[in-house]
Amino acid sequence: MSAVVVAGAMLRCSFGLSPAPLAVPPRGVTASGRPVARIDDIRPVANLAPFGLCNSRTNPAVVAATAAAAGVPTPAPCVPAVSAPWAPGSPTVLVARVPALTARSTCVCLWAGAITVLDAGQRTTRVAG
Repeated sequence: MSAVVVAGAMLRCSFGLSPAPLAVPPRGVTASGRPVARIDDIRPVANLAPFGLCNSRTNPAVVAATAAAAGVPTPAPCVPAVSAPWAPGSPTVLVARVPALTARSTCVCLWAGAITVLDAGQRTTRVAG
């Protein structure tokens, strides 16, 4: 059993310097009074806030900042770039026909970072997944 992730949950990227909250639009399904997230909540800024500065050497902004600093590794502002849904989602709970996001779910940024759930935003509603 894993906690259902809701709006305001805190996320972390393995290459980001700061945690960031997850934004979830209201869809009529709540847990602890907050909208429940789905595995397709991956849009930059709309769902995934920036994680402060990014350290990934595959991020073009980091590459440019490092080149401008004469090769000294230099972080750049983070803009998450995710193209695939969170996985795994809940096999038993759907929100508008899409699996709910659980605290065990992860997704991968195109710049090689793994995004994980630090805090699901609530602790009372748990599901398989």
